[in-house]
Amino acid sequence: MSRVRRRKGRNVSGIVVLDKAKGLSSNAALQEVKRIYGANKAGHTGSLDPLATGVLPICLGEATKVSQFLLESDKKYRARIKLGIRTDSADSEGVIIERCENFAVKAADVEKALQSFRGEIEQTPPMYSALKVDGVPLYKLARKGQTVAREPRKITVYSIELTEFAADEIELEIACSKGTYIRTIADDLGQALACGAHIIGLHRTQAGAFTEEDCVSIKFLMQEKDTLGMQGIDEILVPMDRAISDLPEVILPSLTASCLRQGQPVLVRHLPAEGLVRLYEEGQFIGIGSIDEDGKVAPKRLIVN
Repeated sequence: MSRVRRRKGRNVSGIVVLDKAKGLSSNAALQEVKRIYGANKAGHTGSLDPLATGVLPICLGEATKVSQFLLESDKKYRARIKLGIRTDSADSEGVIIERCENFAVKAADVEKALQSFRGEIEQTPPMYSALKVDGVPLYKLARKGQTVAREPRKITVYSIELTEFAADEIELEIACSKGTYIRTIADDLGQALACGAHIIGLHRTQAGAFTEEDCVSIKFLMQEKDTLGMQGIDEILVPMDRAISDLPEVILPSLTASCLRQGQPVLVRHLPAEGLVRLYEEGQFIGIGSIDEDGKVAPKRLIVN
C-alpha cells in the first residue's frame, strides 16, 4: 500500500505584520496566513485574544528563528473599558459576576487610580489565559468553573494614559512589557474605582519594532494573491532582521562567516562588550550571535539561506 506524501509547502521566509481581525484566534490567523503563502513553516509572536484586534507579526520559514525576540518585546495597546460591570473573564465575552448600578466615577478618579499602575508592578495572571498548570491551560480549567492559585508576576507599565472618558466607558493607551494582561489591568482598575470594569475593545498598536502602520489584513493578502500571484504577496513580506533592529549590527567577511557557520566563535573588530548581535555577511542577514567571555562572537540562531 503506497503512502500519500504530504506536501511540505514553500520555502518562503519573512514576516507578515497582520492586522488580526476581531473574533479570530491567533492560531486561526496564523494558519490562514500560512495557507495563503503555502509556507512550510510558520509561527506567531504572542497570542491576542479573539476579542482583540491589531498588530500580530507572523513569521514564515526561517523568520521563525526570530519569533522569540518578538514574543519578548514590549507592546502597546488601546483599550476600551466598560465601568460598572465585572465579568469572570474581565472582558465582554465573560459571564457577569458583579454589577454596580449606582456609581459616579469622574475622570479625576480614574487619573488618580491609574497612578498605581505605572512602573514595575505585580500582576496576577487571569484564569482565562493560556498559561499552563500541570500542562493544562488555565482557560480550560476556568471553563469548568475551576480556580487555581496563580503566582503574581512582575511586569512593567511604561505608560498608561486616559484618552477618552464618559460616565461608564473609558479608553486607555498602554505601553507595557511582555506578559502584561490588559484584561487584568481593566479588572484591577474597576476594583480600585469600587465599581467593577471589563474590556469591551482591545487593539494592539505596536509589537516590538512593528506598528499598525505596517499591518496588512487577511483580506488584502488574498486580494493581492488573486491579482499579483505569489510573487506579489512575497513582496509584502518584511525582512526578518527588522524584528531585531534594536540589536547591534556586526558585519563579517565571508571567510569569518564560514567559520561561524561551522559553530566556531570568531573575533571581529569593534564588537560590543556583551549581549546579542545581528550578523551580516556581505550585507546579507545570516542570523543572531552572542558575545562570549573571550570577547568573540558565537553563533546563536543562524539562518539557512
